[in-house]
Amino acid sequence: MEHGQPRSLTIALVGMPGSGKSTVGRHLARQLGRRFVDSDAEVERRLGMPIREWFALHGEDSFRDTEQQVIDDLTREPGSVLATGGGAVLRPANRDALHARTHCFYLRSTPEEIFRRLRHDTQRPLLQVADPQRKLRDLFRERDPLYRRASHYVVETARPSVPALLGMVLMQLELSGLVDPGQVPSPIDAVGDGP
Repeated sequence: MEHGQPRSLTIALVGMPGSGKSTVGRHLARQLGRRFVDSDAEVERRLGMPIREWFALHGEDSFRDTEQQVIDDLTREPGSVLATGGGAVLRPANRDALHARTHCFYLRSTPEEIFRRLRHDTQRPLLQVADPQRKLRDLFRERDPLYRRASHYVVETARPSVPALLGMVLMQLELSGLVDPGQVPSPIDAVGDGP
């Protein structure tokens, strides 16, 4: 990992579409007082149109070229929380940048969990197929090892709430000495302030 001041390194979140990267990322950034960045939103800003439209007009390779430049740029900016697109790990350059320049968390969800969360979402092209569960299983089989290679930590997202996921990520950062313990809420404080 390229080290300067560890606490200034970007915290990155990778995982399957629907694993909670953007939601957990926003909460994590707020908790740590950092800027939140979504790589897909930045890609759309640079392309000047939604990713779905760009894909249809110019194809996946063109999209992945822009995504790679965005990941390269965003991983060089210190001190933010970065949520990546689900396919960001497909290119080795992205995996290398995420692993070398960030504290990278893989929010690991099974295909069945993702399907349960996204079954009514009509905005995700990957689910607009005859058998979305099979598509998710195929993507998971292909991407799970890539997410693991890019990341330093794996957080199982089985059924926890967003606050529980946030707590798991914060605890891992605290145990690694990457955040001040004062930034991590104590479970004791959550019970109440006493008499």
